Amino acid sequence: MFSHIMIGGDDLSVSKKFYDAVLGAIGIPEGTMDPKGRLFYRTPTGVFAVSVPIDGKPTTGANGGTIGFTCENPEAADAWHAAGLANGGTNVEDPPGWREGAAGQVYLAYLLDPFGNKICGLHR
Repeated sequence: MFSHIMIGGDDLSVSKKFYDAVLGAIGIPEGTMDPKGRLFYRTPTGVFAVSVPIDGKPTTGANGGTIGFTCENPEAADAWHAAGLANGGTNVEDPPGWREGAAGQVYLAYLLDPFGNKICGLHR
């Protein structure tokens, strides 16, 4: 359904440090910068990117929005969360753990990135 997800970041060196650590914890290779200065993480299942907002205004996190990253197991989700905290992320919502919902049991770990974007490490 999705080809890519792009979020904003006001300082892409900060974003690169954060996302290299967080995504590296779940096996995604280091991000690369394109000629326009945007940061890309490419995988066989999709692309995640960070860009300075093209309208010139400061980055804001999506109010109510969350981007989820698949984790192989709860330990990977915990490593993802720990890497985020160690690299400028902020814990948000409940601590990492199992949740029961309409889709059954899932293991969730939530963070805000350094620019307020809400992300989730999820194991189903």
